[in-house]
Amino acid sequence: MLFDFFFVALGVFAGIYVGAIPGLSVTMATSLLMAMTYSWNTNAALALMMGVYVGGVYGGSRAAILLNIPGAPSAVASTFDGYPLALRGEAGQAIGVATMVSVIGSLVGLAALRFASPAVSGLVLMFSPRDYFLLCLMGLMLVGSLGDGTSMSRGVFTACVGLMLGVVGMDPITGEGRFTFGSVELRGGINYISALIGLFGVSEALYQIPRRHCPVVKQKVDRIRPAMRKLLRFLPVSLQSSVIGACVGALPGAGGEIAALLAYDAAKRTTRNPETPFGKGAYEGLVAPESANNAAIGGALIPMLTMGIPGDSVTAVLIGTLTIHGLRVGPMLMTQQPHLFNSLVMFMLLANVFLLIFGLTGVRIFAKLAEVPRHILIPVILVISVVGSYSISGKMIDVAFTLGFGLLGYIMKYFCFPVGPLILGLILGPIIEINFRRAMIISGDLGTFARDCFASPVSLTLLGMLCAMVISQVLMERKRRRVSC
Repeated sequence: MLFDFFFVALGVFAGIYVGAIPGLSVTMATSLLMAMTYSWNTNAALALMMGVYVGGVYGGSRAAILLNIPGAPSAVASTFDGYPLALRGEAGQAIGVATMVSVIGSLVGLAALRFASPAVSGLVLMFSPRDYFLLCLMGLMLVGSLGDGTSMSRGVFTACVGLMLGVVGMDPITGEGRFTFGSVELRGGINYISALIGLFGVSEALYQIPRRHCPVVKQKVDRIRPAMRKLLRFLPVSLQSSVIGACVGALPGAGGEIAALLAYDAAKRTTRNPETPFGKGAYEGLVAPESANNAAIGGALIPMLTMGIPGDSVTAVLIGTLTIHGLRVGPMLMTQQPHLFNSLVMFMLLANVFLLIFGLTGVRIFAKLAEVPRHILIPVILVISVVGSYSISGKMIDVAFTLGFGLLGYIMKYFCFPVGPLILGLILGPIIEINFRRAMIISGDLGTFARDCFASPVSLTLLGMLCAMVISQVLMERKRRRVSC
């Protein structure tokens, strides 16, 4: 038992720093650990992996806040308000808030895992490819929230560009190459992690070159732990986002990135009169995604443990780990191996304790990154971006993607086009396509597909929510235009 405590602590500590380095994903770390720990005791291996999982998801926020580079895909939404907070000199406080709400979100996800597993797993079983298609269409409705706040048409345009780029590669059904222009490297598609590093890291470095001699902003790191009054003010947003994260995380393949984006959109819609506008350094815009992506951890474990279906890429690795140790995940696991379920719950609870400890230490050192003169920081960001993209698969094509998307991101920023919707389209494009085509294969034709949407309670509910989101986006755009006039 004492060794389990040690491995959880070691995993959280390592996960925070793995998550903070662009290009080093939690999936990569757990994959390496699966090979390293195959001869270990099952509990020790799971303790280390759960620590890395929890710490790695949180760690992505540090690079997002300090460098405007999402350390992990689930930290994309954290850049929208986290980096403006660092530019304002509040990096220490921002990291402190992110740590506290990450723990809150992770505990909500843990509660969902512990008490709602049977109900949520039953709901997930009701989801068909048609329902995942509708859910992803709802995700596309976020373009209004991820835009620049002045033009929804620009957000829609960049989202469409992202959708087009998302279909580059092999057709998921027939295996035919699309938009590859005869290139073997492009048959694997565009790695969206390389795109993330380029659009947020390289583009920011290029954008800051003309401003390299501007004075740096001194960071306020005298008080890292946020005041209790401040936390209580953010608690409703954190709890709302955590519930969204746990529910979305329980949907196989959805992942923390979609949960964070949905939570950010919900927070933007429900927060009345924030002290700072969203996208300009609103703490609520940091609280929402950081609560949601950590809550998605507990959600992702639900389908893994109850049905043997991975909730995200990390839980897919965990299934492999359990299989190596002679355990079979699925409906019988909860009854035949209840001690394993209880161990995972305990490891996740311990991971949150250590996350709170390690998350609030070393912040002053991290915050100094934002005080490095820009003429030094810019080449460092470029080197980290190139090395990080190369480390994804050891291929130069990923470096080319990073540099290409960095140039594209710079052009978009120069002409005031939002970057967020492009990433949204790039992530959701393949998911939308594969689920729509599966649904059409099941239905046979478009008419039957439409009738099936109205015949299924789940599909009808999602369709109603989708229509409500479309109407709300239109009303928000009209209101925005009236205000601008």
